[in-house]
Amino acid sequence: MKQILVVEDDAQIATIVRDYLHAAGFGVEVAADGEVALEKARARRPDLVVLDLGLPGRDGLDVLRELRRASPVPVIVVTARGEETDRIVGLELGADDYVTKPFSPRELTARVRALFRRLEAREAPDERIRVGDLEIDVPRMHVTVDGRSVELTPSEFRVLLTLAKEPGRVFTRGQLLDTLHGVAFESYERAIDAHVKNIRRKIEPDEGPPRYVQTVYGVGYRFAEGGP
Repeated sequence: MKQILVVEDDAQIATIVRDYLHAAGFGVEVAADGEVALEKARARRPDLVVLDLGLPGRDGLDVLRELRRASPVPVIVVTARGEETDRIVGLELGADDYVTKPFSPRELTARVRALFRRLEAREAPDERIRVGDLEIDVPRMHVTVDGRSVELTPSEFRVLLTLAKEPGRVFTRGQLLDTLHGVAFESYERAIDAHVKNIRRKIEPDEGPPRYVQTVYGVGYRFAEGGP
């Protein structure tokens, strides 16, 4: 059974979310503040975290930073309607998806299921993609650059894999969103920009022009043909 940590200070919302996720077949732990959430994440090692960014005390963005320092656990962030800045920062910090309050618990459950489906999807067991010094071990969702292991979140891995499978092909932001979510939700193009920024920070060898993931201005992104 997949285990989910729900971090939510509103007891009524937390109860509703817990009940819906339980009914969907997931194990659920609830934490009402950031410190407890981090303690439970370290002790329980959940398979996914649903994280409200509007927490009292230690805020959700700080919790997300700490989670990302420790592991690539998938994270769905919850923000108040209209808090676009928090959503953008959350995605830049490595969140895999988001929902805005007020939200339907059925929608959240669907997002959780979709994220797990993406994580569980496997390619051919021996599939590896090598471009220059970069290697992607597809079934293990593992990336190395010049022999150095690189930890990507599930969404970052999916974006990189989509681009690397077809070097030279230009993908629009909408197409990359479709890859992550099945259908583009609230067509949130800056989410892709945030993921690409994180990927570059982790795989590019220096601060110069990107060698792997290149920007096609006014269109989207492509993976360099033939590698660096």
